Amino acid sequence: MKWRLQFLVCLALASGAASACFAGETATLRNGFSIHYERRESLGESTRLYLSDSSENFVDVPTNDIVQIEVDKVPAAATPAQAKPQAVDHHRIKLEEALSAASQKNNISPDLLRSVIRAESGFNPNARSVKGAQGLMQLMPATAAHLGVRDAFDPAQNVDGGARYLSELLGRYNNNLTFALAAYNAGPQRVEQYHGVPPFPETVSYVTRVLTNLTETRSESDLKTSMIRRDFARQEKKSSAPNLESIREFQSAILASDKQSDAEPLETNESN
Repeated sequence: MKWRLQFLVCLALASGAASACFAGETATLRNGFSIHYERRESLGESTRLYLSDSSENFVDVPTNDIVQIEVDKVPAAATPAQAKPQAVDHHRIKLEEALSAASQKNNISPDLLRSVIRAESGFNPNARSVKGAQGLMQLMPATAAHLGVRDAFDPAQNVDGGARYLSELLGRYNNNLTFALAAYNAGPQRVEQYHGVPPFPETVSYVTRVLTNLTETRSESDLKTSMIRRDFARQEKKSSAPNLESIREFQSAILASDKQSDAEPLETNESN
């Protein structure tokens, strides 16, 4: 009987090691052995110790041989790491607000403003050129003073000033965007001197970059709009009756597309 008990205890120890990850109790026997188990059941002169959740994995131990029962101390389960809240890009929010306000106030396309900012400063509000141009739209101090911009490094003031300057140049050159951009880069006097875009590599490259980026931006926007219109037309073919809900969804989709085309991701390139 004694050897049989020892054998069962050894089995219990082996099984207990495999199930140590489970909460339960530990029975200490008179002979010094300990048995880890999940639950126990009294059977009169013996006690059945279940070594796992399975009802078939157990060992019967004489009740009188159990001298102590201890509740296992299981470490508290690790609290799942909470996802850090996404940082709000205040820089981007300020820029989008500035673009929207300047666009409406000065009747300048936000796509045009964004293309100029990309070429001028790479969306860096603290950009400063070797010639002294400052901020997102690289306003020269004299130009900023003429436009009433007190802080050229403030996105709202800078974009509003740059938009007003572009508006003045477009009016001066009868809405000739190429001439206006050349004047923005090299100065109106140079455009008038050469009766067009000055033959300066920097100015030619600048005008080309702004117009190319503007064309690409508008092409993407037009493509999204045409796809939305095509999908809407397909939906309308299903029924000849007016579908007010579809019309509302179409209008919402167009507005969302326009907003998305305005939402240019900020970059961190340094100003040239």
